[in-house]
Amino acid sequence: MIQHSSTEITPAPKHAREWVKVLANYREPKTSRSLYELAVTLGPFVALWALAWWSLSISAWLTLAISLCNAAFLLRLFAIQHDCGHSSFFKDRALSDWVGRVLGVLTLTPYDVWRRAHSIHHSSAGNLGRRGIGDIDTLTVAEYQSLSRYRQFRYRLYRHPIVLFGVGPGYLFFLQNRLPLGLMAHAKYWISAMCTNAAIIVALLVIWYFGGLMPILLIFVPSTLLAATAGVWLFYVQHQFETTHWEDDQDWDLHDAALQGSSHYVLPSVLQWLSANIGIHHIHHLYSRIPFYRLPEVLKDHAGLAEINRMTIRESFANARLHLWDESSKRLLSFAEVKQGAAMA
Repeated sequence: MIQHSSTEITPAPKHAREWVKVLANYREPKTSRSLYELAVTLGPFVALWALAWWSLSISAWLTLAISLCNAAFLLRLFAIQHDCGHSSFFKDRALSDWVGRVLGVLTLTPYDVWRRAHSIHHSSAGNLGRRGIGDIDTLTVAEYQSLSRYRQFRYRLYRHPIVLFGVGPGYLFFLQNRLPLGLMAHAKYWISAMCTNAAIIVALLVIWYFGGLMPILLIFVPSTLLAATAGVWLFYVQHQFETTHWEDDQDWDLHDAALQGSSHYVLPSVLQWLSANIGIHHIHHLYSRIPFYRLPEVLKDHAGLAEINRMTIRESFANARLHLWDESSKRLLSFAEVKQGAAMA
Protein backbone atom coordinates (compact mmCIF):
# COMPACT_ATOMS: atom_id res chain seq x y z
CA MET A 1 0.00 0.00 0.00
CA ILE A 2 1.45 3.36 -1.03
CA GLN A 3 2.11 5.74 1.83
CA HIS A 4 1.70 9.47 1.25
CA SER A 5 3.25 12.23 3.35
CA SER A 6 0.90 14.73 4.95
CA THR A 7 2.07 17.39 2.50
CA GLU A 8 0.76 15.35 -0.44
CA ILE A 9 -2.83 14.95 0.77
CA THR A 10 -4.08 17.86 -1.31
CA PRO A 11 -3.37 18.27 -5.04
CA ALA A 12 -0.11 19.95 -5.89
CA PRO A 13 -0.40 23.71 -6.45
CA LYS A 14 -0.35 24.89 -10.04
CA HIS A 15 1.03 28.38 -9.49
CA ALA A 16 4.25 29.55 -7.84
CA ARG A 17 2.47 31.75 -5.31
CA GLU A 18 0.42 28.78 -4.10
CA TRP A 19 3.57 26.77 -3.44
CA VAL A 20 4.67 29.25 -0.78
CA LYS A 21 2.08 27.95 1.71
CA VAL A 22 3.22 24.38 1.09
CA LEU A 23 6.90 25.21 1.45
CA ALA A 24 6.28 27.02 4.73
CA ASN A 25 6.01 23.56 6.31
CA TYR A 26 9.76 23.12 5.81
CA ARG A 27 11.03 26.44 7.13
CA GLU A 28 11.89 25.49 10.71
CA PRO A 29 15.59 24.78 11.27
CA LYS A 30 16.69 22.16 13.77
CA THR A 31 19.39 23.51 16.10
CA SER A 32 21.06 20.14 16.59
CA ARG A 33 21.16 19.52 12.82
CA SER A 34 22.52 23.01 12.14
CA LEU A 35 25.27 22.57 14.73
CA TYR A 36 26.11 19.21 13.20
CA GLU A 37 26.34 20.67 9.68
CA LEU A 38 28.57 23.46 10.96
CA ALA A 39 30.82 21.02 12.80
CA VAL A 40 31.26 18.59 9.90
CA THR A 41 32.19 21.51 7.66
CA LEU A 42 34.31 23.74 9.90
CA GLY A 43 36.09 20.79 11.52
CA PRO A 44 37.50 19.32 8.29
CA PHE A 45 38.29 22.84 7.04
CA VAL A 46 40.49 23.56 10.07
CA ALA A 47 41.99 20.06 9.99
CA LEU A 48 42.95 20.34 6.31
CA TRP A 49 44.42 23.79 6.92
CA ALA A 50 46.61 22.28 9.68
CA LEU A 51 47.54 19.30 7.52
CA ALA A 52 48.47 21.54 4.59
CA TRP A 53 50.61 23.71 6.87
CA TRP A 54 52.36 20.63 8.28
CA SER A 55 53.00 19.29 4.77
CA LEU A 56 55.00 22.41 3.86
CA SER A 57 58.02 20.66 5.34
CA ILE A 58 57.48 17.74 2.96
CA SER A 59 56.38 19.11 -0.40
CA ALA A 60 54.97 22.36 -1.70
CA TRP A 61 52.96 20.38 -4.27
CA LEU A 62 51.40 18.27 -1.51
CA THR A 63 50.50 21.44 0.35
CA LEU A 64 48.89 22.89 -2.76
CA ALA A 65 46.94 19.69 -3.38
CA ILE A 66 45.57 19.66 0.17
CA SER A 67 44.64 23.35 0.01
CA LEU A 68 42.75 22.80 -3.24
CA CYS A 69 40.80 19.98 -1.61
CA ASN A 70 40.02 22.31 1.27
CA ALA A 71 38.37 24.73 -1.16
CA ALA A 72 35.37 22.39 -1.13
CA PHE A 73 34.85 22.90 2.60
CA LEU A 74 35.37 26.65 2.25
CA LEU A 75 32.63 26.66 -0.38
CA ARG A 76 30.37 24.80 2.03
CA LEU A 77 31.15 27.32 4.78
CA PHE A 78 30.03 30.06 2.39
CA ALA A 79 26.80 28.13 1.82
CA ILE A 80 26.24 28.01 5.58
CA GLN A 81 26.95 31.74 5.77
CA HIS A 82 24.38 32.10 3.00
CA ASP A 83 21.75 30.31 5.10
CA CYS A 84 22.64 32.50 8.08
CA GLY A 85 21.94 35.52 5.89
CA HIS A 86 18.45 34.20 5.24
CA SER A 87 17.92 33.53 8.98
CA SER A 88 17.29 29.91 8.06
CA PHE A 89 20.21 28.23 9.83
CA PHE A 90 19.23 28.91 13.46
CA LYS A 91 15.91 29.99 14.93
CA ASP A 92 17.76 32.73 16.81
CA ARG A 93 18.47 35.45 14.25
CA ALA A 94 21.23 37.03 16.35
CA LEU A 95 23.03 33.68 16.52
CA SER A 96 22.68 33.24 12.76
CA ASP A 97 24.08 36.73 12.19
CA TRP A 98 27.12 36.26 14.40
CA VAL A 99 27.93 32.86 12.96
CA GLY A 100 27.61 34.48 9.53
CA ARG A 101 29.94 37.32 10.49
CA VAL A 102 32.62 34.94 11.74
CA LEU A 103 32.34 32.80 8.62
CA GLY A 104 32.55 36.00 6.57
CA VAL A 105 36.16 36.38 7.69
CA LEU A 106 37.00 32.93 6.33
CA THR A 107 35.11 33.54 3.06
CA LEU A 108 36.41 37.13 2.67
CA THR A 109 32.81 38.32 2.53
CA PRO A 110 31.53 41.14 4.79
CA TYR A 111 28.41 39.48 6.12
CA ASP A 112 26.07 42.46 6.56
CA VAL A 113 27.04 43.92 3.19
CA TRP A 114 26.53 40.61 1.44
CA ARG A 115 23.25 39.90 3.26
CA ARG A 116 21.77 43.20 2.08
CA ALA A 117 22.97 42.80 -1.50
CA HIS A 118 21.72 39.23 -1.58
CA SER A 119 18.36 40.32 -0.21
CA ILE A 120 18.10 42.78 -3.10
CA HIS A 121 18.95 39.95 -5.47
CA HIS A 122 16.13 37.80 -4.08
CA SER A 123 13.62 40.63 -4.24
CA SER A 124 14.44 41.60 -7.83
CA ALA A 125 15.77 38.50 -9.64
CA GLY A 126 14.38 38.39 -13.16
CA ASN A 127 13.17 42.00 -13.07
CA LEU A 128 14.58 43.88 -16.07
CA GLY A 129 13.89 47.18 -14.35
CA ARG A 130 15.85 46.35 -11.21
CA ARG A 131 19.16 44.94 -12.37
CA GLY A 132 22.52 45.92 -10.91
CA ILE A 133 23.01 44.62 -7.36
CA GLY A 134 23.69 41.02 -6.46
CA ASP A 135 23.40 39.58 -9.94
CA ILE A 136 25.39 39.01 -13.11
CA ASP A 137 25.00 41.87 -15.56
CA THR A 138 22.65 40.78 -18.34
CA LEU A 139 21.52 42.91 -21.26
CA THR A 140 18.58 42.39 -23.56
CA VAL A 141 19.18 41.96 -27.27
CA ALA A 142 17.74 45.44 -27.95
CA GLU A 143 19.93 47.05 -25.29
CA TYR A 144 23.05 45.38 -26.66
CA GLN A 145 22.30 46.33 -30.26
CA SER A 146 21.82 49.97 -29.25
CA LEU A 147 25.31 50.20 -27.74
CA SER A 148 28.38 51.61 -29.47
CA ARG A 149 30.94 49.11 -30.75
CA TYR A 150 33.22 49.93 -27.83
CA ARG A 151 30.52 49.29 -25.22
CA GLN A 152 29.49 46.11 -27.00
CA PHE A 153 33.12 45.00 -26.78
CA ARG A 154 33.18 45.78 -23.05
CA TYR A 155 30.04 43.73 -22.45
CA ARG A 156 31.37 40.82 -24.52
CA LEU A 157 34.62 40.97 -22.57
CA TYR A 158 32.77 40.99 -19.24
CA ARG A 159 30.67 37.98 -20.27
CA HIS A 160 33.63 35.98 -21.59
CA PRO A 161 34.20 32.79 -19.54
CA ILE A 162 37.84 33.72 -18.91
CA VAL A 163 36.71 36.96 -17.26
CA LEU A 164 33.60 35.63 -15.51
CA PHE A 165 35.16 32.47 -14.13
CA GLY A 166 38.88 33.23 -14.36
CA VAL A 167 39.50 36.85 -13.41
CA GLY A 168 36.11 37.59 -11.85
CA PRO A 169 36.14 35.38 -8.73
CA GLY A 170 39.51 36.65 -7.54
CA TYR A 171 38.53 40.25 -8.19
CA LEU A 172 35.19 39.83 -6.40
CA PHE A 173 36.44 38.15 -3.23
CA PHE A 174 39.91 39.67 -2.85
CA LEU A 175 39.17 43.23 -4.02
CA GLN A 176 35.51 44.16 -4.53
CA ASN A 177 34.39 42.73 -1.19
CA ARG A 178 36.74 45.08 0.63
CA LEU A 179 34.30 47.96 0.07
CA PRO A 180 30.49 48.07 0.50
CA LEU A 181 29.91 48.85 -3.17
CA GLY A 182 26.31 49.80 -3.89
CA LEU A 183 25.74 50.55 -0.21
CA MET A 184 28.43 53.19 0.33
CA ALA A 185 26.07 55.73 1.93
CA HIS A 186 25.29 53.57 4.95
CA ALA A 187 27.60 53.47 7.99
CA LYS A 188 26.38 49.99 8.94
CA TYR A 189 27.84 48.46 5.81
CA TRP A 190 31.11 50.35 6.10
CA ILE A 191 31.45 48.94 9.61
CA SER A 192 30.74 45.45 8.32
CA ALA A 193 33.32 45.74 5.53
CA MET A 194 36.03 47.39 7.62
CA CYS A 195 35.64 45.03 10.59
CA THR A 196 35.81 42.05 8.26
CA ASN A 197 38.88 43.53 6.55
CA ALA A 198 40.55 44.12 9.91
CA ALA A 199 39.88 40.54 11.02
CA ILE A 200 41.28 39.18 7.75
CA ILE A 201 44.43 41.30 8.12
CA VAL A 202 44.95 40.13 11.69
CA ALA A 203 44.51 36.49 10.65
CA LEU A 204 46.99 36.89 7.78
CA LEU A 205 49.51 38.61 10.05
CA VAL A 206 49.27 35.75 12.53
CA ILE A 207 49.80 33.23 9.74
CA TRP A 208 52.76 35.23 8.41
CA TYR A 209 54.29 35.59 11.89
CA PHE A 210 54.25 31.85 12.58
CA GLY A 211 54.75 30.47 9.09
CA GLY A 212 55.96 33.19 6.77
CA LEU A 213 54.53 33.76 3.29
CA MET A 214 54.31 30.16 2.14
CA PRO A 215 51.12 29.24 4.07
CA ILE A 216 49.49 32.34 2.60
CA LEU A 217 50.67 31.65 -0.95
CA LEU A 218 50.14 27.88 -0.97
CA ILE A 219 47.12 27.44 1.32
CA PHE A 220 45.13 30.63 1.78
CA VAL A 221 45.25 31.99 -1.78
CA PRO A 222 44.65 28.74 -3.76
CA SER A 223 41.84 27.44 -1.56
CA THR A 224 40.10 30.82 -1.58
CA LEU A 225 40.44 31.25 -5.35
CA LEU A 226 39.12 27.79 -6.15
CA ALA A 227 36.20 28.12 -3.73
CA ALA A 228 35.41 31.56 -5.17
CA THR A 229 35.48 30.20 -8.73
CA ALA A 230 33.18 27.32 -7.84
CA GLY A 231 30.85 29.73 -6.06
CA VAL A 232 30.66 32.11 -9.01
CA TRP A 233 30.00 29.21 -11.36
CA LEU A 234 27.17 27.92 -9.17
CA PHE A 235 25.64 31.39 -8.94
CA TYR A 236 25.89 31.74 -12.72
CA VAL A 237 24.15 28.49 -13.66
CA GLN A 238 21.44 29.09 -11.06
CA HIS A 239 19.99 31.93 -13.13
CA GLN A 240 21.73 31.99 -16.51
CA PHE A 241 20.12 29.33 -18.67
CA GLU A 242 18.18 29.39 -21.94
CA THR A 243 14.65 29.32 -20.54
CA THR A 244 15.25 31.47 -17.47
CA HIS A 245 12.75 34.15 -16.49
CA TRP A 246 13.02 37.90 -17.16
CA GLU A 247 10.17 40.40 -17.34
CA ASP A 248 9.70 44.15 -17.38
CA ASP A 249 8.79 45.64 -14.03
CA GLN A 250 5.07 45.95 -14.79
CA ASP A 251 4.80 42.27 -15.77
CA TRP A 252 7.21 40.86 -13.19
CA ASP A 253 5.98 38.62 -10.38
CA LEU A 254 8.21 37.72 -7.44
CA HIS A 255 7.07 34.12 -7.11
CA ASP A 256 7.01 33.29 -10.82
CA ALA A 257 10.49 34.77 -11.20
CA ALA A 258 11.77 32.74 -8.24
CA LEU A 259 10.43 29.39 -9.43
CA GLN A 260 10.85 29.81 -13.21
CA GLY A 261 14.03 31.89 -13.18
CA SER A 262 16.13 29.60 -10.98
CA SER A 263 17.54 26.24 -11.98
CA HIS A 264 17.51 22.82 -10.37
CA TYR A 265 21.18 21.94 -10.83
CA VAL A 266 21.43 18.17 -10.52
CA LEU A 267 24.80 17.23 -9.03
CA PRO A 268 26.39 13.96 -7.90
CA SER A 269 25.68 13.33 -4.21
CA VAL A 270 29.20 14.32 -3.08
CA LEU A 271 29.06 17.64 -4.92
CA GLN A 272 25.51 18.23 -3.73
CA TRP A 273 26.70 17.78 -0.14
CA LEU A 274 29.74 20.00 -0.58
CA SER A 275 27.60 22.73 -2.14
CA ALA A 276 24.98 22.37 0.61
CA ASN A 277 22.14 21.59 -1.81
CA ILE A 278 22.39 25.05 -3.37
CA GLY A 279 21.61 23.41 -6.73
CA ILE A 280 18.00 23.07 -5.56
CA HIS A 281 17.88 26.75 -6.24
CA HIS A 282 14.37 27.15 -7.56
CA ILE A 283 12.98 25.98 -4.22
CA HIS A 284 15.41 28.14 -2.31
CA HIS A 285 14.40 31.25 -4.25
CA LEU A 286 10.71 30.55 -3.84
CA TYR A 287 11.09 30.11 -0.07
CA SER A 288 14.51 31.22 1.16
CA ARG A 289 13.78 30.49 4.83
CA ILE A 290 14.09 26.72 4.27
CA PRO A 291 17.38 25.41 5.73
CA PHE A 292 19.59 23.91 3.05
CA TYR A 293 19.47 20.48 4.66
CA ARG A 294 15.67 20.36 4.28
CA LEU A 295 15.62 21.14 0.55
CA PRO A 296 15.97 17.46 -0.50
CA GLU A 297 13.01 16.74 1.78
CA VAL A 298 10.92 19.12 -0.31
CA LEU A 299 11.80 17.31 -3.53
CA LYS A 300 11.14 13.94 -1.94
CA ASP A 301 7.66 15.01 -0.88
CA HIS A 302 6.86 16.91 -4.11
CA ALA A 303 8.43 15.06 -7.02
CA GLY A 304 6.97 17.47 -9.57
CA LEU A 305 9.17 20.27 -8.29
CA ALA A 306 12.27 18.21 -9.09
CA GLU A 307 11.49 18.43 -12.82
CA ILE A 308 11.27 22.23 -13.02
CA ASN A 309 14.31 23.78 -14.76
CA ARG A 310 16.25 20.57 -14.27
CA MET A 311 19.85 20.93 -15.43
CA THR A 312 22.71 18.41 -15.53
CA ILE A 313 26.40 19.30 -15.32
CA ARG A 314 26.84 18.62 -19.03
CA GLU A 315 23.89 20.83 -19.90
CA SER A 316 25.18 23.61 -17.65
CA PHE A 317 28.39 24.02 -19.66
CA ALA A 318 26.38 25.13 -22.69
CA ASN A 319 24.96 28.01 -20.68
CA ALA A 320 28.36 29.70 -20.55
CA ARG A 321 27.80 30.79 -24.17
CA LEU A 322 24.43 32.46 -23.52
CA HIS A 323 24.64 36.19 -22.86
CA LEU A 324 21.64 38.18 -24.13
CA TRP A 325 17.97 38.06 -23.19
CA ASP A 326 15.60 38.08 -26.15
CA GLU A 327 12.34 39.63 -24.98
CA SER A 328 10.39 38.36 -27.98
CA SER A 329 11.26 34.66 -27.72
CA LYS A 330 11.77 34.72 -23.92
CA ARG A 331 15.13 32.98 -24.25
CA LEU A 332 18.72 33.66 -23.34
CA LEU A 333 20.74 33.71 -26.54
CA SER A 334 24.37 33.58 -27.56
CA PHE A 335 26.07 36.45 -29.39
CA ALA A 336 26.25 34.19 -32.46
CA GLU A 337 22.49 33.57 -32.43
CA VAL A 338 21.78 37.27 -32.14
CA LYS A 339 24.18 38.05 -35.00
CA GLN A 340 22.64 35.37 -37.16
CA GLY A 341 19.15 36.65 -36.42
CA ALA A 342 20.17 40.22 -37.30
CA ALA A 343 21.67 39.02 -40.59
CA MET A 344 18.47 37.19 -41.53
CA ALA A 345 16.24 40.16 -40.66
